[in-house]
Amino acid sequence: MKKRIAIIGAGPAGLMAAEVLSQWDYDVHVYEQKPSAARKFLMAGKTGLNISHAEPFEQFIQRYDRADWLADWIRRWDATWIQNWMRGLGIESYVGSSGRIFPVEMKAAPLLRAWLKRLTEQGIQFHYRHACLGIQANTVKIQDLVQQREFSEDFDAIVLACGAVSWPQLGSDGQWQQWLDADQLNPFQASNAGIEREWSTFMQAVFGQPLKRVVAWVDVKEKSQGDIVITHYGLESGLIYKLGRALRQQSEMQLMLDLLPELSHAQLVQKLQPSKKQSLSNLWRKAGLDAAKASLVRELIPKADWHDPEKLAQQIKQLRIELKGFRPIEEAISCAGGVKREVLTAHLQLQQQPQIFCCGEMLDWDAPTGGYLLTACFATGRAAGEGVHEYLISR
Repeated sequence: MKKRIAIIGAGPAGLMAAEVLSQWDYDVHVYEQKPSAARKFLMAGKTGLNISHAEPFEQFIQRYDRADWLADWIRRWDATWIQNWMRGLGIESYVGSSGRIFPVEMKAAPLLRAWLKRLTEQGIQFHYRHACLGIQANTVKIQDLVQQREFSEDFDAIVLACGAVSWPQLGSDGQWQQWLDADQLNPFQASNAGIEREWSTFMQAVFGQPLKRVVAWVDVKEKSQGDIVITHYGLESGLIYKLGRALRQQSEMQLMLDLLPELSHAQLVQKLQPSKKQSLSNLWRKAGLDAAKASLVRELIPKADWHDPEKLAQQIKQLRIELKGFRPIEEAISCAGGVKREVLTAHLQLQQQPQIFCCGEMLDWDAPTGGYLLTACFATGRAAGEGVHEYLISR
């Protein structure tokens, strides 16, 4: 009889595990509690599917907080591999000016349709609206959400590709944590999420406006440039996401900004020299402070310093913003935390339960947006699929 494999979760990692396992004569069943596959993947692709990044591998791998753990897998299934894999599904890609890789059509749906079609043709069996309720040894307890019945199935191997706990409405609700021991997990924390700051009512006029071309840092040794959007709850943007790991490590969260990085301190002091012919607002505008930046200056810098070019310039170049924390984890794009590296083998199987393999965002790794999240999900999904095969042929 064919050996039976269950994959819990039809997101990118689970589908990659299924693709690897379709090479051999296994009976592979994918269980997904939602009515369709890869809902978070589709949501991420609504505004343009950033699937990977074309920067050199040495830079690419350092975007991860567990670079040494993921390096071998991501080297094998890197951005070039992903582009070739997409081409095999009839989806062409291109590298944007930022180095990010996108499908030419930009959307996720055509890629997903082609992928699911190929997996089905290769014999992968999909069971939608089927939720996993628990695992006992090799037995998976399943609930058919349509017929409202529960049943159990035995498998030779089980792949958990259940996601983390962000965007739970799309399927990653974290219920799987109950199936593992607490000491196998590091607590989840919001990653790639907005940060909170309580503004005065004065700031309402600039909610939704960007702080353009600012330099931001937590550690002065690692500065990054980009745009940051002022929101009703605080700040958000890809630049904020990039600094998320460093922000999480602070005991008291704060962010530093240079609002006018194109000017030196001396140049800014010169531009801020008072003039009887100009109002303060006009002077600031000519110095480079648009409405959003000027509002932030008024919000955070003492009024007594507004007319002192030296003090004002210093604070504009090193503006300290005290923060309350991250937005709720349910709103985060991704999560840090998850299944610990030390409880897994080199093949991503649980040491205490070798029939169970884990992959994707449920593993304890973190990365910013920019294609890094999907790349690691693909790579760990494929690694888990290969691990399952190694495990089954050794038995």
